[in-house]
Amino acid sequence: MPIIGEAFFREQLLARRGRLQALLAPGDQDPQLRRLMAQVTTALLRLEKGTFGICESCNGAIELPRLIANPLLRSCLNETGGQGRLADFTAEEIERLEADLELASRIQRGLLPPANLAAHGWEVEYRYEPLGPVSGDYCDLIIRDSPNCELFFLLGDVSGKGVAASLLMSHLHAMFRSLVMTGQSLTQMLSAANRLFFGSAIAGQYATLVAGRALPSGRVELAGAGHPPGILIGADGVNRLESATLPLGMFFDTCFTTQEIDLQRGDALILYSDGVTEQRARSSEEYGVARLTQFAQGQRGSSAGSLVTACLNDLQNFSCGHPRSDDLTLMALCRAE
Repeated sequence: MPIIGEAFFREQLLARRGRLQALLAPGDQDPQLRRLMAQVTTALLRLEKGTFGICESCNGAIELPRLIANPLLRSCLNETGGQGRLADFTAEEIERLEADLELASRIQRGLLPPANLAAHGWEVEYRYEPLGPVSGDYCDLIIRDSPNCELFFLLGDVSGKGVAASLLMSHLHAMFRSLVMTGQSLTQMLSAANRLFFGSAIAGQYATLVAGRALPSGRVELAGAGHPPGILIGADGVNRLESATLPLGMFFDTCFTTQEIDLQRGDALILYSDGVTEQRARSSEEYGVARLTQFAQGQRGSSAGSLVTACLNDLQNFSCGHPRSDDLTLMALCRAE
């Protein structure tokens, strides 16, 4: 496996096993979680035996991008139970598939909000970089012209990658575009979205999310669902805003909580998907939350655009050209007035 080796997949699988063990209470017989745990255990055994990444049907190599997206795969594209064998496609059919994928990419980008926005005393900019033609990252900015002049900002990450994850990303987009206009509280919106997502996603699929509501006064209400911590840049320094709630779609009746913060002129909030913090250097070291927090030191007073650009430059210098293995989304919300 060039560039990305067994150590990468072992780390990913051990992390999955740890998350599942945390969810499985002693004696818990939840069939979905037990099945996922068994699949992770089997993949780890395949790593030990040297058969990981090898198709069980034809003994050929499983395509690396697919394996990165889902390390539980055990078959290559040519051996999918007689469905979708690449050798069976004509050149015309492959061309149509490529055209469909390109159209899906254009549709997904059409769902994104303006790349930079200034409204009600706030300045927001983001960068959205899919690993392939489509992405499982979710990003949106919604203005609700209620008496409070609220700005909603959302950033999330659907489990997996590729077309399946992008379909669920568009599902999240439609849900929150509708929920924001109902006038519900932030926790009510997340609870409703969680129930809808739980009912529509297949077993093992979930989405991490951070959602916020910003007011002209500088008050920000923030709610998280298993997403990496936000970075708050304020007059008293840099602080992480942790999220202890489970991702959307894990359980039907998850309860969500919010925290409130007040941003002054020059303060900023950085949100990101794990494609930022899990970017690796050639030494296999991860960029990490600690380095992102260190970058944020001394950045108070920067514009949203400057923050995003400087952070991506720092990430690029760190990686030294090492290829990404995940979708990447980065957002900066600055108090402008």
